[in-house]
Amino acid sequence: MTDPEIPGTIVRTSTLPEELGRIEYLLSDKTGTLTQNEMELKKLHLGTMSYAVDSMDEVALQLATALGVAPISADKAHGRTTSLPTGVTMATRGRRDMSSRVKDVVLALGLCHNVTPAVDDDGSITYQASSPDEVAIVRWTESVGLTLSARDRTLMVLSTPTGLKLSFDVLEVFPFTSESKRMGIVIRDRQTGDITFYQKGADVVMAKIVAYNDWLEEECGNMAREGLRTLVMARKKLSDETWKDFEEAYRGARVSLGDRNEAVARTISHYLEKDLELLGVTGVEDKLQDDVRMTIELLRNAGIKIWMLTGDKIETATCIAISTKLVARNQYIHQIAKLKSPAEARDELEFLQTKLDCCLVIDGESLQLCIEHFVDEFISLSTKLSAVVACRCSPTQKADVARLIRAHTKKRVCCIGDGGNDVSMIQAADVGVGIVGKEGRQASLAADFSINQFSYLTKLLVWHGRNSYKRSAKLAQFVIHRGLIISIIQAVFSSVFYFSPIAIYQGWLMVGYATAYTMLPVFSLVLDRDVNEDVALLYPELYKELTKGRSLSYKTFFTWLMISVYQGGAIMIASLVLFESEFLNIVSISFTALVLNELIMVAVEVTTWHTLMILSEVVTLSLYIVSILFLPEYFDLSFVLTTRFIWKVALIVAISAAPLWVIKIVKGRFAPTQYAKLRDF
Repeated sequence: MTDPEIPGTIVRTSTLPEELGRIEYLLSDKTGTLTQNEMELKKLHLGTMSYAVDSMDEVALQLATALGVAPISADKAHGRTTSLPTGVTMATRGRRDMSSRVKDVVLALGLCHNVTPAVDDDGSITYQASSPDEVAIVRWTESVGLTLSARDRTLMVLSTPTGLKLSFDVLEVFPFTSESKRMGIVIRDRQTGDITFYQKGADVVMAKIVAYNDWLEEECGNMAREGLRTLVMARKKLSDETWKDFEEAYRGARVSLGDRNEAVARTISHYLEKDLELLGVTGVEDKLQDDVRMTIELLRNAGIKIWMLTGDKIETATCIAISTKLVARNQYIHQIAKLKSPAEARDELEFLQTKLDCCLVIDGESLQLCIEHFVDEFISLSTKLSAVVACRCSPTQKADVARLIRAHTKKRVCCIGDGGNDVSMIQAADVGVGIVGKEGRQASLAADFSINQFSYLTKLLVWHGRNSYKRSAKLAQFVIHRGLIISIIQAVFSSVFYFSPIAIYQGWLMVGYATAYTMLPVFSLVLDRDVNEDVALLYPELYKELTKGRSLSYKTFFTWLMISVYQGGAIMIASLVLFESEFLNIVSISFTALVLNELIMVAVEVTTWHTLMILSEVVTLSLYIVSILFLPEYFDLSFVLTTRFIWKVALIVAISAAPLWVIKIVKGRFAPTQYAKLRDF
C-alpha cells in the first residue's frame, strides 16, 4: 500500500510499524533533515572588511583588479545591474592592499575542496562533491570570476571570464573527517612554483591552528546568530626544503606498523598546522525544508518531545531552533557550554531543576561531561524538558543519547537523519527514519523507514502510526480470543463428562475453524480505523492517548480473557441445556453457535466498516452454510434444517454475544473515548 501524499516512502521492516504509534521522543539531525542542504554563501569576512550578498559584485571587482583582468559584470554574476567605481583604494606601504587580500581568500576557496567539475553536453559545468557546502562555495567563486574548469588527482585548473587559465599541481590532499572537522590541501602554482598549504574547517578547530587574532571568535559568533554555517580559511606558504622534509616524514608515517593514524596526524600537525595565516571566514546559509515549522508544532501538540542533535555551533543551532519553532514563543533558552569540571556540571544541573519549562542548549563537550559524571541526573532532567538542542555532537554521542533515553525512560524513541554520520543514531533507536538527501542514501538504507522530507513524518506517525498500532492491537487480541474460546469449550465439555480426554471438534472442523470459517473476518480488522485521516491530523492530541499503551495492555488482555471464558462457557453450557434431548448433535449445535459468535464479535469490534469487511463476513457465512452439505459425518441435515435447531442456536449466540454488544453501546453513550467524540467530525 502506498500513500500518494508522502511519495517515495519505503518501509524496510515488517516488525516495527506499530511502534510508529507510540513515539514519545524524536531525535533529529539538523543539516539535511530540518534544512534542505541547499547551501548558498551569504557572507565573507576578511577581518577588516565584510561582504554580504548585496556587495559580492565588489568582491568580483577586487578580484579582477588583483588578477589584472576585466571584471565580471554584476548582472552576469548576480542578475542585477550596479554601477561601481573602477578605482581601488590602496593601503599604506608595507601592507597588502584589499584586492590582494580578496584574491588570496577567493583563491583559497577555489582550491581547497574536493569538488570535481563535469561538463554537460550543452557546455555547462556541473559540480560533483560529497558535501553541498563545498559545491556552494565553488559556485560562489565562479560567480565572482574564478571558475573551476578542470580537475584530476594531480592537477587543478581555474579560469577567469577573459579566458586566463591558472594551473596548480595537487601535491597532497587531507580529506575532511567528522573527528578532525577540517580539510587541507597542498598545491604548487605552475606559474610561480610557490608551494602553499590551504586549510579550511570549523572555527573551534581552526582557532587553535591559526596565528593569534582578535576577531575570529567574535565574527563567527555573529554569523552563527544569523543562522549561517561558518567556515574558516587559512594558509601557510611552504619552502621547498620544508615540503621535502614533510613529504619524507609523511611517507614514513603512512607506512608505520603501529598507530598509523596517530603518526600521520602528528606529522601534519608538526610540519603544517602551525601559525597558519588567517585569510577569512565564510557564512553559508542552509534553507529550511518545506513545512518544517508546521510539522514540529504538530508533533509537539501530539505530545512528542523533540531533541535536535547537530554538529553546528551553539549560536547556529539556537537560531535554527527558534526559526523552526522548536523553541516556543517567549520560551526561556538555557545554554550550557564549555564546562570544564564536574562541579560546574552539577551547578548547571541544579539550576536546571528550577527551569523545567525551558529549552536546553548544550554543547558536545559539556554533554560528554554530564554523561560521564551525572548520567542519571542529566537524563532524568533533560527528558522532562519539551525541547533539547545538543551542539557540536559527534556521531557516537548522538547514538549514546538515543540509548540513554531508551534505557532511562523505557519509552519509544524515534531518530531521524539524512547522512552517514546519523546511521549510528538511527540504529540505536526503537524506530529509525532516514531521509533521502543530498548526502546519499546511507541513512535511508540503514533506517526502518525511508522518507523524502521531514514534513512526511507527520502523516507517518500521526496517521499511519496510529492505524498500525490500533490495528495490530485489535488483531492480536482477537487472535488470542479466537484460540482461547474454543479451548474453553473443550474444557467445559471434558469437565461435564468426568474429564474424559475426548476432543469435541475433530478433523475438518478444526481445520475449518482455524482457516476458512474465521480467518477472513478476523484479518479484515486490519482495515478498521477509529477516526478518519483529517481528524487525526487536525487533532494531533489524539496521538497522546496511544503513547499510554492502553490499546494493548495487561488490562485489555485480561478483559479478552474473561470474554473468552464467558463466551466459551455460555456456548457449551447453553448447548447442553437447550439440546439435552438431541445430545448426539451437540457438535453441530455448539460449532454453529461458535462460528456465528465469532462473526458477530468481529462486527461488534469494527469501528468503521470497509467493503472488504462486509464481503469477508458474507463470504465466510456462505462458505460455512455450504460446507455443512459436504460434512455429513458432523452435521445431520435432517436435524440442522429444522426450525428448532435454528432458533435455539440463535438463542445461544444471543446469550454469548448480546451482553458484550449492550456493554459497548452503554460505554459509548456514557463514557466515550476522545476519538469517539470526533469520529463523525
